[in-house]
Amino acid sequence: MSSLNAKIQDVFNEPACENNRGKDAEARKKGCSKPLTPGAAAGGCAFDGAKIVLQPITDVAHLVHAPLACEGNSWDNRGTASSGPTLWRTSFTTDLTELDVMMGQGERKLFKAIREIKEAYAPPAIFVYSTCVTALIGDDIEAVCKRAAEKFDLPVVPVNAPGFVGSKNLGNKLAGEALLDHVIGTAEPDDAGPYDINILGEFNLSGEFWLVKPLLDRLGIRVRASIPGDARYLDVASAHRARATMIVCSTALINLARKMEQRWDIPFFEGSFYGITDTSEALRQISRLLMKKGADPEILGRTEALIAEEEAIAWKKLAAYRPRLEGKRVLLNTGGVKSWSVVHALMEIGIEIVGTSVKKSTPEDKERIKKILKDENHMFEAMAPRELYAMLSKHEADIMLSGGRTQFIALKAKVPWLDINQERHQPYAGYDGMVELVRQIDLAIHNPIWRQVREPPPWECQLVAEDEPSSTKSETATVQGFKKFAGTTADDFGEC
Repeated sequence: MSSLNAKIQDVFNEPACENNRGKDAEARKKGCSKPLTPGAAAGGCAFDGAKIVLQPITDVAHLVHAPLACEGNSWDNRGTASSGPTLWRTSFTTDLTELDVMMGQGERKLFKAIREIKEAYAPPAIFVYSTCVTALIGDDIEAVCKRAAEKFDLPVVPVNAPGFVGSKNLGNKLAGEALLDHVIGTAEPDDAGPYDINILGEFNLSGEFWLVKPLLDRLGIRVRASIPGDARYLDVASAHRARATMIVCSTALINLARKMEQRWDIPFFEGSFYGITDTSEALRQISRLLMKKGADPEILGRTEALIAEEEAIAWKKLAAYRPRLEGKRVLLNTGGVKSWSVVHALMEIGIEIVGTSVKKSTPEDKERIKKILKDENHMFEAMAPRELYAMLSKHEADIMLSGGRTQFIALKAKVPWLDINQERHQPYAGYDGMVELVRQIDLAIHNPIWRQVREPPPWECQLVAEDEPSSTKSETATVQGFKKFAGTTADDFGEC
């Protein structure tokens, strides 16, 4: 645990984080992790954060050293996609029982599980995750992994991020530390070139990075490693030979980017592939960094030509949606890079942002939002479900974009909702992804179901007083419809 404590303190003291640099020494030791949510099954602990970052390395066997529930709650909680291997979709766990814990059989069972995976699947590597139970009983997964690697001639990587040490975000960073300590730099590519880059914090949700990669291919830029989205173990192991790095989500892996720059002189920048302007700027930044690292300066001209061509196509497609969406109001309840990049993307086509959550955003993200919206009142750290419902039920927004956890608030308020987080089924990155996002918003807002569900039901109709003039007793369309359904007369229900 002493080595883990030292690693956590090192992660907390992140010099690449502007917010961290502004703290005093005492505040820096505390880090920026929020307290865990009692009873949270997924999404709130360091183990879950580590699994999120590493599981999309698709040809690796991911072995969770824990009781069964830890693997059950963490498996398949991101909609990532693979263009090849499917081993990452197989669930591996040592499935510790109370008897294993009491009899001290944890390490023996872990070693046996590694051997069985090696013999049955022959993966290029095995990642072993510690959890609360195995850390508390003192199982030394690093020693077991080292012995197994020697015995089976196979990389066995310990991921020491038990859930109780901190939040999901801390787990993201501890996963990056595991890659630095045991994976990156362990393989030398035989085809390194001046146009190789790394993409960090890109999870290939719904395969959306596949909308961006063809743009890089057309520029002759090769993605040496995309960590973690659709990654391969050997690509990650040789990532130290890239010439530049783009961080898509700095909240998760800024420590990995900084230390790769420190060790292997790989410059990095933070960018976004959401929206037309941000996608274009990301391509420009990549080209500039490559040129500074020795690439031919003509790449800048090719990049501008590609951007001009793709933007013209995208804007032509979006023109059809502008009259239907201009002035529509969107409430964005998400975080991280989407809290500012999606805001910028939607404002480009005339959509009004009535609020955006910054609960998972860095101080840098918040500054970007302030510049884009020019009004801090549209930012909220967290909004209780009742507050979200009150805002939506008053029709202060025409649609809400959020994750699946808050979809039922919008549906209860009879307001259109669109999934923008990891569970979604549509890719929104790049130029084509932006067109798809706008298309989905248009479909959601103009779906005729919303007009129907907002009509008052027949049982809410008010009975007409007996002495009211008969001229006011004309049947309404709602009552007529209900009369046909129930076989009753309008007088049985009164008038709406």
